[in-house]
Amino acid sequence: MRIALTYNLRLSDSEDEAEFDTQETVNTLAAAIERLGHRLERFEVSGPASRTVARLEAYSPDLIFNIAEGRRGRFREAFYPALFEELGFAYTGSDAYALAVTLDKQLTKLVLSKHGIRTPGWQFVEKLNELKVEDLRFPVIIKPNFEGSSKGITQDSVAETVEQAREKVAQALSRYPAGVLVEEFISGKDITVPYLPAVQNDHDGVLSPVEYDIDPAAIAGRKYAIYDYELKTKRESAVKVRAPANLPPKVAEEMRNMSKKILQVLDCRDLGRIDFRLSDAGVPYFLELNALPSLEPGAGIYAAAALEGMHLDGVVNAIIQSAARRYKIKDGKRQGKPTRKSGPLRVGFTYNVKRVKPVAEGASVEDSEAEYDSPTTLQAIREAIASWGHEVVDLEATAELPSVLASTPLDIVFNIAEGFKGRNRESQVPAMLELLDIPYTGSDPATLSIALDKALAKKIVRQAGIHTPNFQLMHTGKERLNKEFTSFPLMVKPVAEGSSKGVVSKSVCHSEAELREVVKEIVTKYQQPALIEEYIGGREFTVGLLGERRPRVLPPMEIVFLDKTEKTPIYSFEHKLDWTDRIRYDAPAKLEPALLEKLRAAARNSFMALGCRDVARIDFRMDDKGRIYFIECNPLPGLTPGWSDLVLIAQGAGMDYRGLIGEIMAPAIRRYKEREARRAADESALMKLALEKAALEKAAMAEDKPAAVSTGSSSGSSGSGSSSSGDAPARVSMEMKA
Repeated sequence: MRIALTYNLRLSDSEDEAEFDTQETVNTLAAAIERLGHRLERFEVSGPASRTVARLEAYSPDLIFNIAEGRRGRFREAFYPALFEELGFAYTGSDAYALAVTLDKQLTKLVLSKHGIRTPGWQFVEKLNELKVEDLRFPVIIKPNFEGSSKGITQDSVAETVEQAREKVAQALSRYPAGVLVEEFISGKDITVPYLPAVQNDHDGVLSPVEYDIDPAAIAGRKYAIYDYELKTKRESAVKVRAPANLPPKVAEEMRNMSKKILQVLDCRDLGRIDFRLSDAGVPYFLELNALPSLEPGAGIYAAAALEGMHLDGVVNAIIQSAARRYKIKDGKRQGKPTRKSGPLRVGFTYNVKRVKPVAEGASVEDSEAEYDSPTTLQAIREAIASWGHEVVDLEATAELPSVLASTPLDIVFNIAEGFKGRNRESQVPAMLELLDIPYTGSDPATLSIALDKALAKKIVRQAGIHTPNFQLMHTGKERLNKEFTSFPLMVKPVAEGSSKGVVSKSVCHSEAELREVVKEIVTKYQQPALIEEYIGGREFTVGLLGERRPRVLPPMEIVFLDKTEKTPIYSFEHKLDWTDRIRYDAPAKLEPALLEKLRAAARNSFMALGCRDVARIDFRMDDKGRIYFIECNPLPGLTPGWSDLVLIAQGAGMDYRGLIGEIMAPAIRRYKEREARRAADESALMKLALEKAALEKAAMAEDKPAAVSTGSSSGSSGSGSSSSGDAPARVSMEMKA
């Protein structure tokens, strides 16, 4: 089968990402699915849903193996299954309804209490004045109602008095305003019961209960025996899973029977995990059902499955087979569903090949083809496109390209062509493709032209409310320097070049004489105006974005300057040629959450203001006051494996090179499918018009037929039954022919 693995990747240790999966977990599941003989593609779903939809539509999986938690809101776990159903894709795991109910601990308890399931007493609180704990037995534990992975649960979550409960509820509500659960604390131990319905046993797939064996040293001094957030996320090495749990057979049987009933009531599918609290008296109390349980290596579901003779691959296969039976997927195809068109497509590949190697030695700088791509890079892109099952057609952007495009049948074009000359050069190939109505990757001609002109781009971004350094253009070096430049240093660079062309160590000028000299050199060498801008001293970041109207913002990368003797460091052309000992790339960048969000917002807003599409890389500087300044946008970023900034950013986000190329290509494939749908609709409409015209013509001819043809004669007639003896035979003949 063609399987898509959908997930949220954990990139930090923050609580916000506690429910996300690590790269190790993703790699483990991916390897298992491939060992089972399936074709797999990874889909990290953070970012706009439109991006995920475009990629899934382009890949057209037979089944989605879903472990995505969603990012925000009380229905986050339900979001992707609901989306998959709307798109008509088969997927593993419970449906949106079950996931929405089970993420709401309060609602789950209400539903199950109607079916006689034993659970600790509780109260759901959204506002502090709603708290009424008089009917609860102390101690109580306060926990977020809509969170998993023990988020918000610590030793301080337990309250022994009403006063403590009020204080702790107030604190919890400030962090989790969607509501908290105040629940009677059961003294005892945590037990969990995994579920795999594909396992054929006497309990309909309910596996043996397991328990957490915690290193005594890790919990020394703790008052309450709970599997809290710290143990689950920060000291996980101190926790082992014991399977089966150390329980009397009667208690274990009771837990499995309770679990079977819970799973039936809540309609849990393919996999699940039920958490119980076993009291000191040996009485099990239901706590919650996780319909989207962790599949990280060492999880309890693997330990319980091992008792049934199943290893990790067996667990993954059981989940896939359960979903396949439910959707009636046989031999990789879903019965009764139309087959989705999934390619291969004929993909044109437009590029400029680098034949002159860039050099920066002393005063000698050779950068005439710095923006072009080497044969090695071009081959890597070809192979990445082909790996998605498409046919690649090479189209070097030479003067012959217009005639070649017009005569070559193509579905879409993957465009990285830089063009030859002028500030509109990057828009030349996309403009030709639009003329020929061929969908292509990347931004349209208008955006490419605007973004290449750094001054024009700054004007547009500044109008969108984003800081930019003060700037001006000089055409000769003799113009008056703007009054807004109150002090040096100032930065000088070509206004319409990429790949840091013209940005060298002397580009930072410390006097007006230096500045005018550099301006003259730039104007002479690049035959274009020079851009002068304020030098922003501070940290430098570059941000990658993928998608269309609402792009996914990848985690920013910081360019860290290592030479502390440089008072005014810049990310120069020399750095990009040889950066090993002078700079360091931190991907993702180490940023406080507030600054990270400011940078992400600036990148997203810049992308949208400039009208970017599919992919872009945007550079920023941050001053010592935390203000973020837009430097420039590259909507046609480099794609050299292991070297280009965007590739390094993607790697930091857990995306391999092939995945990056697929992400860039997916929106263009969506646009291609939309074009084909429009063409099909147009053809259908034309066919309908043709049939209607034919019917009208037939009806018109039928109306011309005489009411009767007389064989006799009448007074004053010539023997014909019509007023015109010459027309009647012709009309009769026409009617017979029709």
